[in-house]
Amino acid sequence: MIEPTVYDLSSPGRHGPQLPVLDVPVAPLPDGYLRTDLPLPELSELDTVRHFVRLSQRNMGIDTNFYPLGSCTMKYNPKVNEKAASLPGFVELHPLQDPEMTQGAMQLLLELQVYLAEISGFAAVTLQPAAGAHGELTGVLIMRKYQLDRGETQRTKILVPDSAHGTNPATTTMSGLTVVELPSDDRGNLDLEALKANLDDTVVGLMLTNPNTLGLFEEHILEITQLVHEAGGLVYGDGANMNAIVGVVKPADLGIDVMHFNL
Repeated sequence: MIEPTVYDLSSPGRHGPQLPVLDVPVAPLPDGYLRTDLPLPELSELDTVRHFVRLSQRNMGIDTNFYPLGSCTMKYNPKVNEKAASLPGFVELHPLQDPEMTQGAMQLLLELQVYLAEISGFAAVTLQPAAGAHGELTGVLIMRKYQLDRGETQRTKILVPDSAHGTNPATTTMSGLTVVELPSDDRGNLDLEALKANLDDTVVGLMLTNPNTLGLFEEHILEITQLVHEAGGLVYGDGANMNAIVGVVKPADLGIDVMHFNL
């Protein structure tokens, strides 16, 4: 059954809690900020609550169902993590606060960098990117600069499997590079023959999500990274599904050169 929109549910005269009558002078908004009509729906509080609860019950998510699709948004994070992240020392910290008053948070950030480097096997980790897609952009720009510094100016392509995290093509384009999509084989892995056919001296590197967006661990990951490296390219690891392999394998040991984490 299709849930009606709030506009379909609207009924003239319905409303939620109302504010008390003003006991101070009214300060009208300047005319330039006013609309002639404010097309908001008219619903009671109960109508509104029921509408959004019904929508929430139609969601497919990790809290209610087995969710095999590998993606940063749908992975399960223990609820205690949310409690820790909501501590006043974090949420009430102002970005421009005096560094002398933020040493505790800065220590935690430094320790997090060290822990992530140990978990992943990389020499260093930065927390400068603000989000997953920002981390991707940072990593691919590093790969592009690496090739340019080697004089490999003809390298303008990024290979992206069709099972990759959905932001990978956008990141490639934002980096000024060209996306070349690679198909999956009948087991859901990256097609090795397609990879070999597309590896040449115009390739900056390969973006690989592992486990991939099908929730499958690449069976030929070591061969994949070796092929890319032999062709002079780098392998970018999309960390959208890092939770699945923490403590099992380190991405750097698989031949991944650059990676972001979706925490």
